Amino acid sequence: MIRRAGMLLLALTVVACAPGPVKESAPTAASALPLVTPGFPPTPAEARTRLAALTVAWGVNWQTYERSEFGDGWSDETDAPGGRNGCDTRDDVLRRDLDDVRLGDGNPCVVLSGVLRDPYTGEELPYSYRRASRIQTDHVVALGAAWRAGAWAWTPERRLAYANDLDVLLATEKATNHEKSSRTPDRWRPPRAAYWCEYGRRWTGIKAKYGLAVSPPERKALEELLAACR
Repeated sequence: MIRRAGMLLLALTVVACAPGPVKESAPTAASALPLVTPGFPPTPAEARTRLAALTVAWGVNWQTYERSEFGDGWSDETDAPGGRNGCDTRDDVLRRDLDDVRLGDGNPCVVLSGVLRDPYTGEELPYSYRRASRIQTDHVVALGAAWRAGAWAWTPERRLAYANDLDVLLATEKATNHEKSSRTPDRWRPPRAAYWCEYGRRWTGIKAKYGLAVSPPERKALEELLAACR
């Protein structure tokens, strides 16, 4: 009798400790999350002023670029926007850029589902935590482009902050991101012309924020992108 009672108690304990299904929170508006520097990207007028003040110079040291110079993957240990909030940088980007977001109840940093309205193409891309995705995180001014424009001279800490700065990052469609690679605006611009104004504002804002140079063709291309602003 005592043995049967002990076995019953053990069975109840196992059931009580078994993990339950993942719970989801109510939908959250990504735009309400404070994951961007106030005033970024600059307005068209501010962007034009900042562009005029940037150093114009050809890129250098391109042959010495290594991804590892900007840290080993994503890091929350920086003072850039989104840093030290306990969440992975990529999760911060998804929470900010996706619509119809559902967050994990046990870990509200994790995005379980949502929809990206890709700024570069205009496509609507569904996202699910448990499925392969067409969504990638893009450094608008790519790490290689930043390196050539002056990041080669930075400290490792500044490069790590740049790589994880949410002002520098966007959720975008994977194939388009691969096509863009580390090209500057004189060699690549978003297929969706309606985004050219904001792309120019973001690119110029990033270059100004980090004191990066622009090449002569890049500056001309940025002037053309900002001319698309209404």
